[in-house]
Amino acid sequence: MQEFPAGTYDIAVIGAGHAGIEAALAAARLGMETAVFTINLDAVGNMPCNPAIGGTGKGHLVRELDALGGEMARAADECCIQYRLLNKGKGPAVWSLRAQADRKKYQGRMKYTLERQEHLTVRQGEVVEVRTDNGAVSAVVLATGAVFAARAVILATGTYLSGRTIVGEWVEDSGPDGMHAASRLTESLRRLGLPLRRFKTGTPPRVHAATVDFGEMEVQTGDELPIPFSYSTRTPPENRAVCHLTWTTEETKRIVQENLDRAPMYSGLIEGVGPRYCPSFETKIVRFPDKLRHQLFVEPMGLGTEELYIQGFSSSMPEEVQIQMLHSVPGLRRAVMTRPAYAIEYDCVDPLALSPTLEVKAVPGLYGAGQFNGSSGYEEAAVQGFMAGVNAARKLRGQDPFILSRAESYIGTLIDDLVTKGTNEPYRIMTSRSEYRLLLRQDNADLRLTRRGYDIGLVPRERLQAVEEKYAAVEREIKRLRHTGASPSPALADFLRSKDTADATGGCPLDALLRRPRIHYDELAPFDPGRPDLPPDVREQVEISVKYEGYIRRQEKQVEDFQKMASHRLPADLDYAGLQGLRLEAREKLAAVRPLDLGQASRISGVSPADVAALMIYLETHR
Repeated sequence: MQEFPAGTYDIAVIGAGHAGIEAALAAARLGMETAVFTINLDAVGNMPCNPAIGGTGKGHLVRELDALGGEMARAADECCIQYRLLNKGKGPAVWSLRAQADRKKYQGRMKYTLERQEHLTVRQGEVVEVRTDNGAVSAVVLATGAVFAARAVILATGTYLSGRTIVGEWVEDSGPDGMHAASRLTESLRRLGLPLRRFKTGTPPRVHAATVDFGEMEVQTGDELPIPFSYSTRTPPENRAVCHLTWTTEETKRIVQENLDRAPMYSGLIEGVGPRYCPSFETKIVRFPDKLRHQLFVEPMGLGTEELYIQGFSSSMPEEVQIQMLHSVPGLRRAVMTRPAYAIEYDCVDPLALSPTLEVKAVPGLYGAGQFNGSSGYEEAAVQGFMAGVNAARKLRGQDPFILSRAESYIGTLIDDLVTKGTNEPYRIMTSRSEYRLLLRQDNADLRLTRRGYDIGLVPRERLQAVEEKYAAVEREIKRLRHTGASPSPALADFLRSKDTADATGGCPLDALLRRPRIHYDELAPFDPGRPDLPPDVREQVEISVKYEGYIRRQEKQVEDFQKMASHRLPADLDYAGLQGLRLEAREKLAAVRPLDLGQASRISGVSPADVAALMIYLETHR
């Protein structure tokens, strides 16, 4: 193929899924001349797995991305058709927003956003090579021979990189939804020395709504008062769809067990490592042989289609077996399958090859994001794309890197886990990944990160001022509650009795009443005549801050200890091989990861407390 120069950009983004979108928008909004390349423009912002945004832990990421100036939350609020706040029966640390999206509307909205963005070019074309000059990124080459010069490249390849789709014995080289795979790029990355590996994910079948018996299923409606993802959304979201819940049967289990010899997961046809926390249905049957039934969620693909998505039924079984499985489930006994489930294998990088900025250590100017980095999920991809885009732009402008710590965000936790601990399976964020989850709640992401977004230039001053005013109002109200008492009265006594808590015969400060279990801020209104009229988000922050004050202080002390460890910076060129007191395994792991500080070093698998102590001694003697 004859090559020809086709243009020059500061930053080239390969892939326009959720990682590529955020990377391209962040870079362009920071003034970088940016191009985003995708195999098919109709696949921009595609949701090949499930048409939903958020979920446990994932909702936190979307809120944090919004606070920093990302796009996903705003797009979700424009395109989602049902909202539910998960884990509401538990503490606020694990509350997570999840919303059903209109798949096509979301795609169109994101494509239009890219097209309208200043400093951004959207281009259909398959990138087959990343070129370097003196070891640093210099250009990308398309299959047509077009060569685009670039000073930085962000790899957001999703599941396209040497993608292979599998349904039973049928195997085809392809990306998701029948798009063709990006096979030639893999060899280019190998030549650059990137340590690639093979992962796998899967999708469930889709069915036609007219062939489903919803009367045999449990209805799942959205929240009565939906909460938006974006802090900038002023109009409350509207629930315009319902979902349904059903269960598999012993017959479903029998069908799978009788056909396990045809399951690619167990016949040896699938080589890639799949996600532990979102396994195929056949893996559930093998892993939990005593479990008689499993939940399935029947969710709409959008308002303009009759297709339904069967969450929890991911599979790579032969198509005829999938139909038998469907027809064994209440409500789906006569369902017509519109798309079979499939597994997809793809190439990705060992994230230990990346620095905390998501730049490849061995190739200056080359960044990774999303599933290319070994993660799983739209939300995980989006936040990595944003961070890669910001860091690529800041490096080209000669600015310090933008790194979020695990003590201030789930984004920091996600990236730190990947680049410090690595992963042997597709990584999924969960609230249990964080040591500081009571501080890193989804409701206070604006408090934690809006200032950071403003400092990097992606949040306007007016939005920062609004956040500052909001939390000033929270502090004023907490102070007022401390100095305002509820007078004893029969009404107060009856109220406290109804809450199964002791009477306040001599009166009681309002903050002390609020601290009691099962008592909520709004319920104290009848006993608080001087109560100001506050918006719901301020009232929520007041209640959480008062109720969990002791726990929050304890975690803040843990963060102080974390920051002390992080303040001990390690030299980038430290010779671990020659450092006395380190075990051989620790020397190898430290040399591979090259941690930024003592805190990161302590989180590396294979580095013991004794090794950390040796590093501390080294730092003290070389201060």
